[in-house]
Amino acid sequence: MAIRIFVTATNTDVGKTYTTLGLMEEAARQGFRPGAFKPIETGVENQKPSDGTLLLETMKRLNPQMKDIDTKSVVPSQFTLPAAPYVAKGEESIDWENIDSNMREIEKRCDILFIEGAGGLMVPIEKDCFMIDLPRRFDAHTLLLSPSRLGSINDTLLSMEALLMRKIPFDLAINLFEESDSFAETTLPFYEKSGIPFSLLPKDSSALLEKLVSS
Repeated sequence: MAIRIFVTATNTDVGKTYTTLGLMEEAARQGFRPGAFKPIETGVENQKPSDGTLLLETMKRLNPQMKDIDTKSVVPSQFTLPAAPYVAKGEESIDWENIDSNMREIEKRCDILFIEGAGGLMVPIEKDCFMIDLPRRFDAHTLLLSPSRLGSINDTLLSMEALLMRKIPFDLAINLFEESDSFAETTLPFYEKSGIPFSLLPKDSSALLEKLVSS
């Protein structure tokens, strides 16, 4: 079975897809066959999921064994409304059997499978199911992604607390793809002095991947 890494974040628009793409590139550099999977994507127009399409294109380029995989396999549950899955699906039900079967098919062809969540940890999928429940459901190690913008410390600590309360192992990474000019002055000092282990992306991509693989 491939190593499964669940990529989640403190909120939406934090850079989960770009982080996943970057880690896939790093995985290929380190000799792994990368795979990507996004169980649910909302805000999909014309059956063309924007995140799923980027994941698929990169996966095919880095891993030739994915040549016959399509976006419906990468993103089995697609909804038009740009909202939490619980809202976007309306009266539909999430087809977990379809999600599982597509994930297993992709997993057969890779060494590391990056599973990208939607939004933040507490985004509802069903009335009693949230994104934070997926790492255990998929038996995946969690990568928590935080932005570098001002105000992110609060969201990061709340997300960490939710994971710790549920005893879900995780690694923390801070996304510097769109680095705030004030990050080094207003935010980084807290992380450095708090004793919280963290990685800075993309600078620490290589070391982070090695850590995730050994988790």
